[in-house]
Amino acid sequence: MPQPADAKDLRTLETPALILDRLKMNDNIARMRSHLAQLGVAFRPHVKTSKSIDVVRRTIGAGTGPVTVSTLKEAEYFFGYGFTDILYAVGITPNKFAHVFDLCARGVALTVILDSREMAEALAAHAQGRAARPEVMIEIDCDGHRSGVQPGSGELLAIAQRLAAGGLTLKGVITHAGNSYSCKSTEDIAAMARQERDAAVGCARILREQGYSCPEVSVGSTPTAYFATDLTGVTEVRAGVFVFGDLVMNGLGVVAPQDIAVSVLACVIGHQKEKGWTIVDAGWMAMSRDRGTSRQRVDQGYGAVCDVSGAILEDIIMIDANQEHGVIAHRSRDPEKTPYFPAGTLLRILPNHACATCAQHDRYHVVAGDGSAIDDVWPRFQGW
Repeated sequence: MPQPADAKDLRTLETPALILDRLKMNDNIARMRSHLAQLGVAFRPHVKTSKSIDVVRRTIGAGTGPVTVSTLKEAEYFFGYGFTDILYAVGITPNKFAHVFDLCARGVALTVILDSREMAEALAAHAQGRAARPEVMIEIDCDGHRSGVQPGSGELLAIAQRLAAGGLTLKGVITHAGNSYSCKSTEDIAAMARQERDAAVGCARILREQGYSCPEVSVGSTPTAYFATDLTGVTEVRAGVFVFGDLVMNGLGVVAPQDIAVSVLACVIGHQKEKGWTIVDAGWMAMSRDRGTSRQRVDQGYGAVCDVSGAILEDIIMIDANQEHGVIAHRSRDPEKTPYFPAGTLLRILPNHACATCAQHDRYHVVAGDGSAIDDVWPRFQGW
């Protein structure tokens, strides 16, 4: 029996395994790139979802950047493939300074973000005597979702002053409308996109009025990127999960289920017919613990079930998951409505959150459309 890296067909692949439909992925990429081109903004895709040079090369289209990363390991990996314009979009901390400055010394045009005077002072102190240093963006809290400076806060100018005094370059402002993931309608997401834009552009205006250079205004989340209609004043958009799509994005109206490009191949182990259960060999270690759709109108459990060709089986979901076992049943939990797939049947499970599910695997088994042939195997990396 071939090992997973050598298998040429889904029907001979050991399970669980991560499957990527490159045709769906390509369509998702083309859709986002076309939309942002119409809005007249630059695109800085987030590579944290795929963590794969094979995927990112297709996302970028040509060249080697710019990209957004969420770990310095991602920055190292993509720098190894020639990417030098890299935004590290997680608040910088002192225990990462040495790594950041080393990347800069080796030729990475690295940008870091922060949202406090204390961190600005610490970064400036570390930069003393070093010629190669990162540029800095100030993170703005546009929606109360996570971190960042509140628009209108005096902290914004105080941080800019500390950066200037320390000889660091203020590249601009950055924000992320994380609350877009909690919106209940596409109209709400469009309103969130306006709120995201206005917060970032407004802060950039304040900085410029006070004499600080603020050339870049960076916004982005997959939902707001798709439903933005006017990005006047914004210079670049970041988004990541759009490449694959997932069930949370489907619940937000961003993608249709048939547009989701990644799935987990699983095999039927057995049944608990009195409960209406079919048991498969993919549990939360293969799917992740992410239950993002539980907060949406339609709860998809741990994932929506497809046949081996990727055709969605209506109302069949993974209702529960142990470490290596998944429980497949009808959404209603009615045993009479559950199809009992024979032991050995291959199924594909669409993920709630593509980033979390892909993080459980070290490779993509690439297919094209509804065939079972594996065209290629693309490595992906993990960790920090």
